[in-house]
Amino acid sequence: MLPEQCKPLRRQGYQFVRSDASAAVKPCLWCKKALKDQDMCYKHQFYGIESHRCVQLTPTLRCNQRCLFCWRSFEHVFPGETECSPQEIVDAVPRLQKKALSGYKVSPYVREERFLEALDPKHVAISLSGEPTLYSRLPELVTLFNEKGYTTFVVSNGTRPWVLEDCNPFQLYVSLDAPERETYLKVCRPDEDYWDYIMQSLSMLGKKRSAIRITLVRGLNDHMPELYGRIVQDSGATYVEVKGYMFLGYSRKRLTRDRMPPHSHVRSFAEQVAACTDYEVLDENQASRVVCLERRR
Repeated sequence: MLPEQCKPLRRQGYQFVRSDASAAVKPCLWCKKALKDQDMCYKHQFYGIESHRCVQLTPTLRCNQRCLFCWRSFEHVFPGETECSPQEIVDAVPRLQKKALSGYKVSPYVREERFLEALDPKHVAISLSGEPTLYSRLPELVTLFNEKGYTTFVVSNGTRPWVLEDCNPFQLYVSLDAPERETYLKVCRPDEDYWDYIMQSLSMLGKKRSAIRITLVRGLNDHMPELYGRIVQDSGATYVEVKGYMFLGYSRKRLTRDRMPPHSHVRSFAEQVAACTDYEVLDENQASRVVCLERRR
């Protein structure tokens, strides 16, 4: 039996690996849209990832920040959690993805071929909820997924650089949600001041295929593009994704709808950041309000 705190997540579609652990799988909106031959996630547009064959998962629900813009829940703490082994998580992925998508088998809007492809996932986004580097065996988990032939994405807040240094996913994301320490403490509300650790994580991105994720919240962190640009330039990251905050999920308890920037604002800010660097606009997706910058070769 799941703890009471986690039952709302089960109702939202979380499929837990074990009842005494918070490792979980949950198909995202884009996976479901792609199953019906509709739009795919911007990761398909930018990086060629097939959304209906992508698994969104987390090895832990724990997080050491309480970002105002996060659509995830801070309320569902998992008491007495034990960790799943990397092998348990990898072995559970096909089973849990099949269980989560089982209702689509009889849908008149889903082709049989498409459904069967979805049951044979090829991509894993370790980004569902929580901070993955708080899982003690993250590098081992990523390596195991790589060995099984999955394309792996790890999305981190960058607060534990010594863990990220040992991780070798297909693409590593590190969040940069403030241009300086004061804004970081106000917007991300960390357990303690991790700003220097985040700078350390960003400084090693030039050694890996990587992306910086900047989530813009109107009126809170959409200022000083030149400081963002300086950090981006020093990082050496392969890509930078400037993405607008979306008024979704549990973030609606913390922010108001007017904090969502329009795509035109996101595009303008991305161009201001790029102007301070040797990055340039590679592509954009208006539905997701995201602009992708790429470093010039």
